[in-house]
Amino acid sequence: MPVLNPDIARAFDEIADLLEIEDANPFRVRAYRTAARLVLGLSSDLKTMVEAGEDLTELPGIGEDLAKKIIEIVTTGHCSFLEKLEKQTPPALTELLKVPGLGPKRVKALWHELDVETVDQLTRAAREGRIRSVPGFGEKTEARILEALQAQIAAVPRFPIAVAAPYAAALVRYLQNVPGVRRVVVAGSFRRGRDTVGDLDILATVAADSPIMERFTAYEDVAEVFSQGTTRATVILRNKLQVDLRAVDESAYGAALHYFTGSKSHNIAIRRMGQDMGLKVNEYGLFRGKERIAGDTEESVYAAVGLPYIEPELRENRGEIQAARAGHLPKLVAMGDLRGDLHAHSKASDGHHSMRDMAAAARAAGLEYLAITEHSRHLTIAHGLDPVRLRRQMDEIDALNTELDGITLLKGIEVDILEDGSLDLPDSILSDLELVVAAVHYRFDLPRGKQTARILKAMDSPHFTILAHPSGRLIGSREPMDVDMPRIIRHARERGCFLEINAQPERLDLVDIHARTAKEEGVLLAVNSDAHSIHDFDNLRFGLQQAQRGWLEMKDVLNTRTLKELRPLLAATMSR
Repeated sequence: MPVLNPDIARAFDEIADLLEIEDANPFRVRAYRTAARLVLGLSSDLKTMVEAGEDLTELPGIGEDLAKKIIEIVTTGHCSFLEKLEKQTPPALTELLKVPGLGPKRVKALWHELDVETVDQLTRAAREGRIRSVPGFGEKTEARILEALQAQIAAVPRFPIAVAAPYAAALVRYLQNVPGVRRVVVAGSFRRGRDTVGDLDILATVAADSPIMERFTAYEDVAEVFSQGTTRATVILRNKLQVDLRAVDESAYGAALHYFTGSKSHNIAIRRMGQDMGLKVNEYGLFRGKERIAGDTEESVYAAVGLPYIEPELRENRGEIQAARAGHLPKLVAMGDLRGDLHAHSKASDGHHSMRDMAAAARAAGLEYLAITEHSRHLTIAHGLDPVRLRRQMDEIDALNTELDGITLLKGIEVDILEDGSLDLPDSILSDLELVVAAVHYRFDLPRGKQTARILKAMDSPHFTILAHPSGRLIGSREPMDVDMPRIIRHARERGCFLEINAQPERLDLVDIHARTAKEEGVLLAVNSDAHSIHDFDNLRFGLQQAQRGWLEMKDVLNTRTLKELRPLLAATMSR
């Protein structure tokens, strides 16, 4: 069975879940959580590394024990330690941890007090009013749990794009080696760069005698074949991700790619334009009567209805067609436009590498500058810096910059926004930095008015540069804070500070619609990796996709500036 990085990350997360339920040492739990995060964001394929005999302990946060477990998972498809934990604790309990409001302690209490092990049992207990009797819960908590369960049942399962990406890449590589296959591409919401995907839509152009459908359904990672025909098949992978494969004629490739890329509302708008011109538009091409006049390329599809090519990230029917008609489509920011990264951590707080190593990795990623922004003292679990340690690091950065070649380190901090809106460190130390990245890391549950006021007050600090991961969401595990984001964006414009698009795969925050609002308000956005290891700069691609979906151009992104251009912009936020 093929084992991809997300499979290993999922195993480590499940181990951490079960250890938490067992009240294991928090540092041990955190080690597995950290390893899962590292593995998920790793650009290198761990299976390939194991087969090549590479030393996995050279990866940050991976000691001998974790390395052995990775090798076991890669070579056997199983983890004996996880299986041992599952025998000790009902594995279905981990599903309860995905219910908002239920942490390990509450899951354990429900298990022991009510013998609740599954989501179905939890739902029944909530409906019967039994949860409120468990110490530490109560009627309101019971109601919130039931509401969360109902929302969960109604929701269509979606996968973060960073989780889906390696499965998509592996399938494309596999299908490209099938006889008679000419080209393979992933379409759908994946191609449009949405932060989550419901399934994968794969298109292939093939020779008539290609065995692509048989090979696709025989792929090792397939758990269930839902349907199979001569030109289309649908399968479910072991991780529950649905994949649809369609074989199309070369002459209709562009029309099919446009159709299956979507979005549905964008396609409907294009089809209506074609109808107004007497054309029929579908996945087989554009037709005038029975004559096909376009469809071999996507460019021909748009040209046939009088439009220039529209990038996939824009195809959400949010004004892109009107912009195309008027010749005002944005020239989307690209990876090569980024000159630096303004949010990164070293092992001085909760990162895994030295500042020198982080600088070298950033330079290898094509960057010219990197801001070191450790956590501040309030975030004790991340070994946050107090003023004394921060001052010491500032001196270390100055010394390191005299030795570095091709990259410059900037002195910064990721300072906590406290509940009352004040910053976690005094102005006397913040004023000596080159930038201050501020973030909410706790009390995500404040009411809308209080949460918004908290952030606005922080932004009014005389030393405030960038609002990090502004909504506080974690995809699939924590909903965004209830804040008035348009008001925050307007305040950033008035204050002259910036907002972040955090490229960590579980964050991708700001979301695309708010990124576009910021662009329209003239607020610059920083696309940052929030790197905690030398491998995390690869995640910038996911942040760039968010920026592209928000219509951002090079001029809209703060860290496309050269260091010479950037420094006055940073200084202006630090001298109020």
